[in-house]
Amino acid sequence: MARDIVVLVGSLRKASLNRKTAVAMRELSVGALGLEIVEIGDLPLYNEDLEANVPPAWARFRERVGKADGVLFVTPEYNRSVPGVLKNAIDVGSRPYGKSVYSKKPAAIVSVTPGALGAFGANHHLRQSLVFLDMPTLQQPEAYLSNAGKLFDEGGALTNDDTRAFLRKYLEALAAWVEKCR
Repeated sequence: MARDIVVLVGSLRKASLNRKTAVAMRELSVGALGLEIVEIGDLPLYNEDLEANVPPAWARFRERVGKADGVLFVTPEYNRSVPGVLKNAIDVGSRPYGKSVYSKKPAAIVSVTPGALGAFGANHHLRQSLVFLDMPTLQQPEAYLSNAGKLFDEGGALTNDDTRAFLRKYLEALAAWVEKCR
């Protein structure tokens, strides 16, 4: 049976290179992993006052992530960090204190950019949060996709064979990591 992995995409754009990467990874993932993109754009901003009457979007998100076997973060870099929408999803899932849906859940990060640095800053900044969330995070292979605008055709399909092979290897490593951690 395939392990249930939720994918949180840190970009909301329709033509997002991060979403294209997540879709490509879902298509490449066969057998050991079942990847599902969980939307985060509709989550109200975290405000502890709302815990008294939890917004339905928060409840759905917490339930879905809570039952998953692992989390794959696919993120761009904004100002050497993660986008606010992804940070908000992290905050929503990690609260209320002591009831984090992320605790002990295996994680992996793929950072994607049209630039040359592979969104290195976002990848490593996100790792800091995952340490606090007590999420064992896949260390190797690391995944920084640079010049990602050249990896997809106009329809959003992954066209680069080297990237396809790398992502398959990454997914195999993620599957082994989830098995080890669960």
